Amino acid sequence: MRGLHDNGPARTGDAADDGDLAALALKILVAGGFGVGKTTLVGAVSEIRPLRTEEVLSEAGELVDDTGGVDRKTTTTVAMDFGRITIRAGLSLYLFGTPGQDRFWFLWDELSQGALGAVVLADTRRLEDCFPAVDYFEHRRIPFVVAVNCFADARRYGANEVARALDLEQGTPVVLCDARDRDSGKEVLIRLVEYAGRVHTARLLDSVGPQAGSV
Repeated sequence: MRGLHDNGPARTGDAADDGDLAALALKILVAGGFGVGKTTLVGAVSEIRPLRTEEVLSEAGELVDDTGGVDRKTTTTVAMDFGRITIRAGLSLYLFGTPGQDRFWFLWDELSQGALGAVVLADTRRLEDCFPAVDYFEHRRIPFVVAVNCFADARRYGANEVARALDLEQGTPVVLCDARDRDSGKEVLIRLVEYAGRVHTARLLDSVGPQAGSV
């Protein structure tokens, strides 16, 4: 796990004799409101047995956690979820699912250290629940995609409609997904890696542009 909290992506392993590059491991956050499917997404795509920190909802928790729309939910993440997925040879993603409730947000700053980007899961039945995650990543300039978890009993909206409702910055991707489906979740992660790569490249070029022009 060493290197996940550095400012840059972690490289693992030694270069092979045939000249292949060392493996690249990228840290990704999975965020969103309470009961939106973060633990489900991490578990669906992870190629290892996911680490989970779920606890049974208590009567005391019901006083502070809004379970409207997710009445059947019986557990909640109290620290983080962790999983890993290999996107292709030499590229792995370490997934950190954040707790959704306000009282656990103090963990977000620690988890976000060294992250390439984030997936913000959204439920159109409770779209306002993902506003805090959107604001968090926008203010910290962490690239993110919004992934709409398409619940069976939820009204369907297009990506453009969701983007307008969330007042997203121009260019922020919105994708529709099924958090239970591995292939669907993997497509979300690929979109995020591609988008975050473009954002970080553009920032790097902006930072060196004026210096290059003055030489």
